[in-house]
Order: sequence, then structure tokens, then C-alpha cells
Amino acid sequence: SLVSSFGKIGAEIIVTGDPEIIKKADKLILPGVGAFEDAARKLRESGLSEIVCDMAKSGKPLMGICLGMQLLFEKSYEYGEYEGLGLIKGKIIPIEPDVPKNYKIPHIGWNVLHFTEPKCELFKYLNENDHVYFVHSYYGSDCDESLTATTEYGKELTAAVAHKNVYGVQFHPEKSGETGLKILKAFCEI
Repeated sequence: SLVSSFGKIGAEIIVTGDPEIIKKADKLILPGVGAFEDAARKLRESGLSEIVCDMAKSGKPLMGICLGMQLLFEKSYEYGEYEGLGLIKGKIIPIEPDVPKNYKIPHIGWNVLHFTEPKCELFKYLNENDHVYFVHSYYGSDCDESLTATTEYGKELTAAVAHKNVYGVQFHPEKSGETGLKILKAFCEI
């Protein structure tokens, strides 16, 4: 669905795990669905974690989506304690103890975005309270200096972060209709 979304906005995208192709990319998307530990381990074992970090440090735009955003953080506490890529300061923690007991976990569904000021360039085509689609049980914490958007789910949760050329969104732009396409378009223009 991510490839289809980029196609709808006329962007050329290549899905690959080939380090040489990745190194030639103008921008990088780090998508993710699944468990932090498995994804982080696969990135390290394949050597892609080093390539992703090198690209980010070189100034190329990088956007992590859902688990991809979580991997950008320093560490995660999903079923243990695991090191992330360290491109965003902070940690990934469970939603469950922080939201009211009657809230379902995972958090699945449409929620509004609230932007920090100044508004991140990733959201230049959006308005306050635009809706995006979430599916997650963990969220970014201790990341105030990179926080660009929040959402309300019984508590204010991190919805997006950015530090220099590194961007992360907890929600799925590819499942967020026109709003998501506007985010992907803005990323392509960075």
C-alpha cells in the first residue's frame, strides 16, 4: 500500500534491501510492521542499520513509518530492552499503563493530529485536527526536543518526530487517505 500511495502522487519508489541501491537513493523510507526486537536484529544482521544511519548522517531525508519510526529511537522496551538506531533521542514504551483501562490496546483507528510550533515541513499541507490512521501498542517517550505532532488517546501520545533530516510518524500515511498522501508529497519535496 505504501508503493501504491507513492504512485498516486507520482513519486518513483524502489523497494529493496540491496545496500548499493539504497546508497544511491535520494531519500529513504524505513517502514515497519511487527516487533521491535526482530526488526532491529534484522537491520543489524543485514548491515542495513549502518547504511541507514550513514545516509541520515549524510543529510539525506529519512522517514520512519510506524515500527520504522520506533526504530529511529535510542531504545525500546517492547518485551525487553533493545537498542534502536539512535537517530532520535528518546525511548519507545508501552501505551497500556499510560491510558485509561477502558481504552483498547493496540490503539487502532483514526485520530486527529496536533502540531507543535513551528509546524514541521512534513505537515505543510495539513491542518490542525486532520485525521490519520494508527495501529500501535507502543509510543515514543522522552522525545520533547524532536516532537512534531501528538494525538489524544486517553493521554497525549507522540504521533510524529523530526530531527534535522530524520522524520518519523507513528501512524500510517499510506492508510490515511488524502491526508496521508499530502504527508508523503511533502516528504518527497524535502
